[in-house]
Amino acid sequence: MKKAIVVGCGSYMDSGYGCPGEWRCLKAGAMGDGKFEEPTQVVGFVKCECPGRSAAPNVGMTIKLSEIKPDAIYLSSCMVGAKPDCPYSTPEEKAKYIEEKTGIPVILGTHDYK
Repeated sequence: MKKAIVVGCGSYMDSGYGCPGEWRCLKAGAMGDGKFEEPTQVVGFVKCECPGRSAAPNVGMTIKLSEIKPDAIYLSSCMVGAKPDCPYSTPEEKAKYIEEKTGIPVILGTHDYK
């Protein structure tokens, strides 16, 4: 089974901007919905905290502590489609930074649930 880490927008999760946290991302992974091409085991969930500099190190620490290397890292749909947008970087910039630091492919978005 494919393994993944999801990175969610901490501001959205903590401030009630429409993302209740990880349940939608976890469901999409388990069901193989949205951006997940097949049922996927989510082995870590990392909150991106403003301004986002700690996202890649926190993903790295999640991999180290869990001792499970994921096949992919997903930026959550709330992070990718955030309105208002993140004032610090675009989802594409975050994905590139995380991918460069970890060597693991980063996928933009997790689900299409409303």
